[in-house]
Amino acid sequence: MRILVTGGAGFIGSNFVHHLVRHTDASVTVLDKLTYAASRESLAGLPEDRVELVVGDIVDAGLVEPLVAQHDAVVHYAAESHNDNSLNDPSPFIQTNLIGTFTLLEAVRKAGVRFHHVSTDEVYGDLPLVDDTADDPKRFTEETPYQPSSPYSASKAGSDHLVRAWVRSFGVQATISNCSNNYGPWQHIEKFIPRQITEVLDGRRPKLYGSGENVRDWIHTEDHSSAVLRILEQGRIGETYLIGADGEKSNLEVVRMILRLMGRAEDDFEHVTDRAGHDLRYAIDSGKLRTELGWSPEYGDFEAGLAQTVAWYRDNEAWWRPNKDATEASYAAKGQ
Repeated sequence: MRILVTGGAGFIGSNFVHHLVRHTDASVTVLDKLTYAASRESLAGLPEDRVELVVGDIVDAGLVEPLVAQHDAVVHYAAESHNDNSLNDPSPFIQTNLIGTFTLLEAVRKAGVRFHHVSTDEVYGDLPLVDDTADDPKRFTEETPYQPSSPYSASKAGSDHLVRAWVRSFGVQATISNCSNNYGPWQHIEKFIPRQITEVLDGRRPKLYGSGENVRDWIHTEDHSSAVLRILEQGRIGETYLIGADGEKSNLEVVRMILRLMGRAEDDFEHVTDRAGHDLRYAIDSGKLRTELGWSPEYGDFEAGLAQTVAWYRDNEAWWRPNKDATEASYAAKGQ
């Protein structure tokens, strides 16, 4: 197959490209704008006869349409995805996540190309925190109503609706996946886990929003990649699949785990101003994906996967170091 991966030089997209090279014989074209959150280095070492990088914007129909027509499938990872940034300036999120998805949908419609749209569990809003008496804590399913709470999640919700409309109205051959929070190599240090790891590496104390009770459902990006490939190959057209690895942890638990793995006291962190509209809890029920397509995660042990991630950031300081000071200055300006 010839597969076009949008956003394939970013964190999750580049890991998917590596996964494709390891597990298929597909030729891959990466279309990436190379914003601050992407890097050529994330694709380093991949065979040049199988992976090509095209630098460009998914809102550029003149670039997108002929490129899409040269491929058998499009896997759409490209997105503006940082909640804090969307609160400061929503406009890039509307452009990339809505107009960009529209541009791609029109291109695949004209070319008759298979399309997979990668989305987020944040479109569903949040869930109540679980108390110790809960026998069956509520989780997001494919039937959960959308209730986005930030410009980022609202723009992703809108893009999901566009995909469904193009499937129904124009017969586009598309599927959607909504995934929980990813962790692993090549994630920008503005994000929660790499920020805390690099703070410890720099001898400082990790920063914890508010009380740290907010819960996220973590999945290693390699498991996300294997799930997306399974959906691309076997998923039913028009269907949505939720991707999760039963990795619910509070932010407080994650910070303490990072400190423990890095040889520091578990209480050696500081509380900072909470994020506006901070969702309480995300949790994914991936039963449909597991039952219908036979998928299961390989990284069932979150602490082991986190230890590997800590080691990756320790070994790849040259990659994240140039962005560290500016990232921390931006957070400091917000009291975070």
